[in-house]
Amino acid sequence: MSAGISIGVVGGGASAVCLIDAVARLDGPPGSLTVFEPSAHLWRGRAYQVDAPALKVNALPDDMSVRAGDLGHFERWLADRDRGLGRRDGIDPRSGARFVSRSVYGQYLEHSAHAALTTLRQRGWRIDLVGSAVTAARRTAERVLLHTGHGAARAFDYVVLCVGGDGPKDVFGLRGTPGFVQDPYPVADTLREVDPQERIAVIGSGLTAVDLVLALDAQGHRGPISLLSRRGVLPGVRQRYVPFELEHITPERMRALARVRREVPLPEIVEIVRAELRDAGAALDAVLPEITRIDQEDPVARLRRQLADVDSPDLGLRILQRAVPETGPDIWPLLPEQDREHVLRHHYRTVMSLCCPMPPSSAAVLLELVDAGRLEVRSGLRTVGARPSGGFEVVTEGSAFRVDRVFNAVNAAEDRIPTGAAGLVASLTAGRAAVRHRHGGLDVVRATSRMVVDGEPDARLYGLGNITSGSLFFTFGVPSLVDRAVDIAEAVHEHARGVRDARAQGLLLRA
Repeated sequence: MSAGISIGVVGGGASAVCLIDAVARLDGPPGSLTVFEPSAHLWRGRAYQVDAPALKVNALPDDMSVRAGDLGHFERWLADRDRGLGRRDGIDPRSGARFVSRSVYGQYLEHSAHAALTTLRQRGWRIDLVGSAVTAARRTAERVLLHTGHGAARAFDYVVLCVGGDGPKDVFGLRGTPGFVQDPYPVADTLREVDPQERIAVIGSGLTAVDLVLALDAQGHRGPISLLSRRGVLPGVRQRYVPFELEHITPERMRALARVRREVPLPEIVEIVRAELRDAGAALDAVLPEITRIDQEDPVARLRRQLADVDSPDLGLRILQRAVPETGPDIWPLLPEQDREHVLRHHYRTVMSLCCPMPPSSAAVLLELVDAGRLEVRSGLRTVGARPSGGFEVVTEGSAFRVDRVFNAVNAAEDRIPTGAAGLVASLTAGRAAVRHRHGGLDVVRATSRMVVDGEPDARLYGLGNITSGSLFFTFGVPSLVDRAVDIAEAVHEHARGVRDARAQGLLLRA
């Protein structure tokens, strides 16, 4: 980094931790780094705050390392923690894999952030942690001004937006209705007032909905639980780990294609996937139904089938689960616009289900509850409304029933701009410092995550995480965050060095 440069980081969750660790890995003169985070969950974000132990990280430890090029970073931290506690928890009895609680992963994020900041301080960096939200931003000739709610403004050479994701979308306008829980996190708090016999409805069927069911079961809930959604798509089930390497559908190959071609149509990508599956001894015809026929299979039957296949030797699903987060960000910018539209309209939810699977033990608990008559998964959701006498009326295709309490676990709005960042984004777009992408988020360059306006990337302003959705694909997984954080840190490093060299050259010329 250049001597004296200043970096402003808007948001202090997992994406910010990945960025700070990447900055701390680079050599260069010291500067200053300021993190703005108004919540009490600094470094943990919404997903990894202190919560019920039943809430598990749905990925293996080597997929959750915040250290670029060091997949064992989280695993080693866990080993140190295990030695201190004298136990090793989170082992999935169905697959032997380790799925730690989200609270434990939050501890790792805190530790990693503190370690990276310590490294920077030891190298002479000034570190500021500001417990205020950034409400607006303005681009000047060579800097970015950030305004907080108190009216103060601070100028930075480089700014990275790490604002995270949004809470669940209130599809049926129930916010404020007694018995309706708009945001279930932290689950440990929202479940305290739930009577064990209450009839519960959960709007949504993704990982948040699974979290709620697991937490309710863990605290002894006995009343019926209904998972409600339009399509009834549950997260897939993670299979037992089998080591393999991608040979065809790799980031390196996609980047090579990008250097010589502007677009690569989806059928050609499918052929590359087919070659990957063929060489691994898997069949595309066995994998495609998981994507194309998901609406034709009962969700519980699909869950039961996938749990039974946890030990399957076939690599098909494993390849998809690996390739989507690892190579998807490099494929997405290459797809023609009509292909992106097709994926988002017809397959996005299914792809997310497959590449963000639940631990096998979580699937087993869900099936046990289904078989005991305590859990049902209903598709075809139409409305959920408050009843004048209390409780709620749920209407699905062909049925209507009553529940006592409703939890909202709907995915965030597709535009991916968190409610708390709306003012900030509005100020950037009004000042032509950023533009909204047609598929959501802000428009950025794939290689550097720089904001783009009128086709021109801005070397001073960057986005990391869900705020870049639309431009990028699979923006929230930790491996993707790590990769993009390295891109940003290196881009800032190179630009700052160029500015420094140019200024030094100017001084020499004047001398």
